[in-house]
Amino acid sequence: MNKSHDLGLAHLRIARPTDKLAEVVQFYRDGLGLQVLGEFKDHQDFDGVMLGHKTGGYHLEFTHNRRHHAGRAPTAENLLVLYVPDTDAWTRAVARMDTAGHQSVKPFNPYWDKHGKTFEDPDGYRVVLQKGSWST
Repeated sequence: MNKSHDLGLAHLRIARPTDKLAEVVQFYRDGLGLQVLGEFKDHQDFDGVMLGHKTGGYHLEFTHNRRHHAGRAPTAENLLVLYVPDTDAWTRAVARMDTAGHQSVKPFNPYWDKHGKTFEDPDGYRVVLQKGSWST
């Protein structure tokens, strides 16, 4: 039996700490249009918020611990790339970022400028809205 696809249906959670929980939530919720899927407060010294789409196969979790300093992204190449195949949806996503007050930044790797826009969250992590489909 081939088990190479055991994780093919897994739900992906990307979790990272932040010192700016409210600002990061605003960036991903109001800017990118992600929904708050859940949140917790003072869970063993952690506060957290999960964002995504109810039908999506992924979500982002941001946590804050008052006893730990998370700091900024270590490099400008720490990217979350969202491929948006529909041109109108991509245009709306970029406009939503602009309306929420998030201006695009020049990517470290010029490849991402060809068909996308790069934005930096309050912690210095970058999100690329790439116009097009991802393919292997």
